[in-house]
Parts: sequence; structure tokens; C-alpha cells
Amino acid sequence: MSATKKATVAALQAALAAEHAAVYGYGVVGGRIGAERRTEAHAAYDAHRARRDALAREVGDLGAKPVVASAGYALPFPVQDSATAVRLAAELEDRVAGVYSDLVRATEGALRGTAAEALREAAVRAVRWRGESVAFPGLAERAGTPATSAAPTA
Repeated sequence: MSATKKATVAALQAALAAEHAAVYGYGVVGGRIGAERRTEAHAAYDAHRARRDALAREVGDLGAKPVVASAGYALPFPVQDSATAVRLAAELEDRVAGVYSDLVRATEGALRGTAAEALREAAVRAVRWRGESVAFPGLAERAGTPATSAAPTA
């Protein structure tokens, strides 16, 4: 496997791991979110499941074994009510955006376009959850915020 292909697979695997974590996190969000935002949470959950499945296929198409989901993931803070569920949803989207930013940098062609679209979708969802935007979604070093890992911490 060439170095370029290895870098692409590694970036795809990182995005897949982030999507596994997001799907898990939205399960928690769905259990605590208020009725007024439940439809939005369900739509985000479905979007992350679809991205996860597409990434797993892409990794497999490149001849690698897709990373599997962990049995559980450590949450960045306790989620006890609707307000903290909303905060978690925004955090999940920020983490996914960061990984898709890396995937954009590591790929080219149609795959880069798909990664850029996923980055945009995560950034838009983060704004909806948070109610405000950041200057450079997915680029913590440009936004002036500490980098957050989307990798699972189980």
C-alpha cells in the first residue's frame, strides 16, 4: 500500500471512529433532549449513522478492515438534562468537524468533496445546537480553542 493510500485510509478510519462516537453520543442526547428538539436530534443521529456506514464501505473498498465501534464511550461531561444534551450535541458536531477537516486535508478528488460536505454539515449542526458559530469550524487551531479529539475515550 502506498504512503498516500495509507494516509487516506488512516484519515478515513479516524472519521469512521468519530462517527461511531457521534452515533453513541446522539443516543445519549436523544435520551435527555427536550421534546422541542427531539426531531433535530433524531435527524442528526440518522445523518451520522449514514456517514458512518458510507465511511465503513469506503475503508473496505480500499482493502482495509473498518474500525469497529467501542462498547461505550466516555462523555466529556455529565448529561443530566436537556440543556446539557444540547451542549453535548454541539460538542459532538465540533469533534466530527475536526476529523472531517483532517480528512479534507488528507484526500483529493471526489473523496475530498465528500469530506468537505460532511465538514459543512457538522458545522451547520453545531451552529444550530449552540446558537452561534465559530470562525473556522473543524480547525481548532484557527478558532482559538483547544483541540478536541473525536477519538473514543473508553
